[in-house]
Parts: sequence; C-alpha cells; structure tokens
Amino acid sequence: MKKTGKWLLDIVLLLFAIVFLSPVFIMLINSFKDRAELYENALALPSSFSFEYYKSAMEKMNFFTALGNSLYVTVVSVILVIVLASMTAWMLVRTDNKLSKIIFFTFVATMLIPFQTLMMPLMQVMDWIRSNLHIPMLNTHEGLIYMNVGFTSSMAVFLYHGFIKSVPVALEEAATLDGCSKLGVFWRIVFPLLKNITVTVAILNVIALWNDYLLPSLTLSDKGLRTIPLSTFYFFGEFTIVWNQAMAGLTLTIIPVVIFYIFAQKYIIKGIAAGAVK
Repeated sequence: MKKTGKWLLDIVLLLFAIVFLSPVFIMLINSFKDRAELYENALALPSSFSFEYYKSAMEKMNFFTALGNSLYVTVVSVILVIVLASMTAWMLVRTDNKLSKIIFFTFVATMLIPFQTLMMPLMQVMDWIRSNLHIPMLNTHEGLIYMNVGFTSSMAVFLYHGFIKSVPVALEEAATLDGCSKLGVFWRIVFPLLKNITVTVAILNVIALWNDYLLPSLTLSDKGLRTIPLSTFYFFGEFTIVWNQAMAGLTLTIIPVVIFYIFAQKYIIKGIAAGAVK
C-alpha cells in the first residue's frame, strides 16, 4: 500500500510538473520557428534550431541596455530590502513592547493591500513630490528603486521577524559585554546567522522585481530607462504581434532569474519554513 501511494503521488507530481512547465516548453520551441511554421502548429517541434530570431529580438529590445537597467534596479532594490528589513525586524523582536507589536502588525497588514488599489494615488504623490520638492521620483531608476523597497519590505520584515526569534539573545549579550556596539552586534553576530532566510528573501524579491511590469510601466517613460519586461512590449503592436520574436525575447527575459534560482534553491524551503513557523 505504501509503495502504491508513493507511485500515485509521484504520478500526480509529474502531471503537475508537466502542466506548469508546458508554457515554458511552448515558448521555447516557438522561439525557433518562423511565423508560418508557428501558425501551422504551435505545439510541434521546429524544423531547424536557428538563433536568428533571438538576434533580431535582442536588437529590437535593445537587450543589453535593458538587461543593465533590470540588473541595476533589481540588485540595488534587493540589497536595500535585505539591509533595512533585517535591521527593522531585529529591532522589533528585541524591543518587546506594544509599539513594536503595532509596527509589526502594520507591516503584516500592508501585505494584504493589492498594489492595483494604490497605483494611481501613488503616481499622484510621486508627481507632487517631483513638482513641489523637486525630487525626481518619476522616470528615474532611483525613484523606481525607492518604490520597490517600500512595496517589498513588508514580506521581508515578516520572514526575518520569525527567523530572528530563533537567534539566542545570549549571543548578543555576550558580544555587548565584550564591548560590541549595537550595529556591531547585528552585523557581526546576528546577520551571519540569517543566511538561509536572507537567501530566501533575495530569491523571492529577485523573481518579483525582475518580472515586474506594472510599476516600471507607470514609472519609466524614456526608452533608455526601460527594464527587460518593458522591452518585450515592442513585440506586441496594436494590430500585429511578432510571436516568434516575442517568444525569443521572453525566453531571454527568464534566463537570468532561472539561473539565479537554480543556484540558490536549496535555501528557499528551509528559509521560508524557519521564518514562518518559528
């Protein structure tokens, strides 16, 4: 019975894997086809594997500029989220009073608010800041990074908060007795113990920010500032869609984040379980 149940579970998991991977497979095989071959049978393998459409897609997307923009926005945003959220969560855990609990539950509550309900008021506020305070919040990478940090910090604080509870206070007290400052205690003692959850926060935010289309589309208008998801818009015209180039462009878009996920995946389940349960 146990072996039968295991076989059934394996079959179910395999079917789920096929369902979830089938869009990627369809995207990949159609990125090598010409338009006639694609319209003839989108599920068939291509007659030849030519990278012609990848080359034309890269030129149309201005791929390397968009890649640099995406890397800059994503890397800086994730680093700031990790630094600010980990320090915030640590102070909220170690400052055990009503105010810290109110702040923490405020962070948790903001996770329930859909971005779509905030995007228009957000753009109005950012435009007011630009007009009255002369701080360039719109059409700049730095303004987009600022908004990314604000929208992704709540989940990061929640995960760090649960994980930091498992860090023994005695380690921090011993470091303080040895003359370590508050910042020294955090960076030398606490933060190195947060490796698993830090990698988890990084993975979740890299995937979310790398693939984000809506907020950059509202924030960035200059073509030279566009990230990779925005650059794929070139393939979708008002009357025609260049599907083979679009498939090639979308494949190029997901490659960096898939590589990152493959190298860091062993930490993600361990970190989420520790951050959510403890």
